[in-house]
Amino acid sequence: MEVRYLNDADYSDTLVKWWDSWGWVAPSRKMLPENGTGGVMVSKDGIDICAGFVYFTNSTMAWVEYIVSNKEYRISDRGEAIELLITTLSVIARDKGYEFVYASVKNKPLIQKYERCGFKLGDQDCQELIKIWQQ
Repeated sequence: MEVRYLNDADYSDTLVKWWDSWGWVAPSRKMLPENGTGGVMVSKDGIDICAGFVYFTNSTMAWVEYIVSNKEYRISDRGEAIELLITTLSVIARDKGYEFVYASVKNKPLIQKYERCGFKLGDQDCQELIKIWQQ
């Protein structure tokens, strides 16, 4: 499997379609880290499998978020690709000096993948809230 930073075309050409195929609303491009710094794609034999992002804070904690996958990729190594993505995003944060990596996940199979990558369960009764100022 190959891992690369996302490029400018990935958001509109691939990621928005993946989020839509799962019935999710794609986050605005403005909400995501810049390409080449925080977004990563995992591929195999020229097929993009999954992508995700790591946000860098001004503390010692980074945040892994917006993991999304190619719904049509059903080969048995799909889980391995997602775990490689989570591990890669975590290592990027570690290598930049971050001591903690946070994730907010509700999908049970994805939670299990995070746990296999060394994450521990935190609070399970939280709700996500977002405030957006319209321009």
